[in-house]
Amino acid sequence: MSAAPATTGTEDTLQHRVDTLREIRRTTLEGDLEATRRQHDKGKLTVRERIALLLDKGSFTEVEGLRRHRATGFGMEARRPSGDGVVTGWGTVEGRTVFVYAHDFRVFGGALGEAHAAKIHKLMDLAEAAGAPLVSLNDGAGARIQEGVTALAGYGGIFRRNTRASGVVPQISVMLGPCAGGAAYSPALTDFVFMVRDTSQMFITGPDVVKAVTGEEITQNGLGGADVHATVSGVAHGVYDSEEECLEDVRHLLSLLPSNNRELAPVEVSGDPAERPNDRLLDLVPLEPGRVYDMHAVIEEIADDGVHFEVHPGWAPNLVCTLARLDGHVVGFVANNPAVSAGVLDIEASEKGARFVQFCDAFNIPLVTLVDVPGFLPGVDQEHHGIIRRGAKLLYAYCNATVPRISLVLRKAYGGAYIVMDSRSIGADLALAWPANEIAVMGAEGAANVVFRREINAADDPEAVRARRIAEYREQLMHPYYAAERGLVDDVVDPRETRSVLIRSLHMLRAKHADLPARKHGNPPQ
Repeated sequence: MSAAPATTGTEDTLQHRVDTLREIRRTTLEGDLEATRRQHDKGKLTVRERIALLLDKGSFTEVEGLRRHRATGFGMEARRPSGDGVVTGWGTVEGRTVFVYAHDFRVFGGALGEAHAAKIHKLMDLAEAAGAPLVSLNDGAGARIQEGVTALAGYGGIFRRNTRASGVVPQISVMLGPCAGGAAYSPALTDFVFMVRDTSQMFITGPDVVKAVTGEEITQNGLGGADVHATVSGVAHGVYDSEEECLEDVRHLLSLLPSNNRELAPVEVSGDPAERPNDRLLDLVPLEPGRVYDMHAVIEEIADDGVHFEVHPGWAPNLVCTLARLDGHVVGFVANNPAVSAGVLDIEASEKGARFVQFCDAFNIPLVTLVDVPGFLPGVDQEHHGIIRRGAKLLYAYCNATVPRISLVLRKAYGGAYIVMDSRSIGADLALAWPANEIAVMGAEGAANVVFRREINAADDPEAVRARRIAEYREQLMHPYYAAERGLVDDVVDPRETRSVLIRSLHMLRAKHADLPARKHGNPPQ
């Protein structure tokens, strides 16, 4: 709706102008009723319904709600709605300030033009200045074609601000509709991306372009749907069946994060005793290094009330990355999961872990690493796709992290993977182990076959010699106290005391201060 012109004469009073303002706001809030029906028919909420679910009731304050585009060509002059297809403002989540911008698909399909982008730029600058998280609710058709290069420049301004705010305030992208072309790069620059099944898609080039160029036929969901990005590409950190479920989890995540990089995550009073024994761990983790178990159960036994918020649960599930509380304080758990591929480190797990470690370090969240790793995944495919440089990302992230860091070897820790999983040698503040730990270059069987290969091959009974040498190697170099005797493990702890030991250790490290060498920035492996 266009703003009504001021009247003249006796009608031109302040009250009249207030009434006019209220009418503009009413029609803007109501929107096009037919467009609203179409949005609901697609199973999607409207922009203000989404904001109401995300923020505390009645807390939203809108910014630049009256802004309109100034494009005059290609029929644009006939439609100049207030707001220009994006709602921007701030509110609270559990009483803490959060900034939000949300595309309104009912207006120009949520496409971004000059005024639309300017509103987002303004909000992003406010979020950075105020030191508060930024959440984007994405449901737009990309750049507004009728506005040409000014729309593209608008995206450039968003990308630059995403990058500048990276590691300064948490940035969360919620995909609630299409996001195609260059628009997809803004979510990719943020800390977390969440998607809703069937209604949200992300891709650089759509199915029609893919078919024209490569001849491949694929649907939008098959190319860039929620499940694809949650399990194959790793773009999405979480996927949900409904917008309501998704936005509720975004609220939960925000409750675990500090407002900015100068603060600590909010602390909650915990009713779960810090000294609660973990007797169940004795049964959860088998002694035999080759037997599987689910690391999620271990984390749930250790964490306050068994609650944790996992990111990327469907991508690289051989490594678990999750946020939880210990005695009310937020920590980031990084853990090998023997239930999936024996907990091996591969390309995807390394990249997943590196990104999570960097995020926790940027926002002052201590790291607890639970180690049960047989090594890096061998194979031609892994080597040709860069396991060296991509595995080095996780190593770099840990070495660069200055937050409190505790590693705990539950069972096996072999080879380079032991080093990379935050070992003492790369800077863990405390390195702990259970009595079941086996820390070595490789498993006893493999080591014996290498070290004693000639003796075994020359023996009359090779299997007997092999068995004897395996036992000797395990007894001399892989017993639970070998690393502790050499100062590479600070203590061997009773599994039943895991929770209390971690809490006491993190309490001791809470005031940790560490400086990196003076530099503009590092050059991490890409």
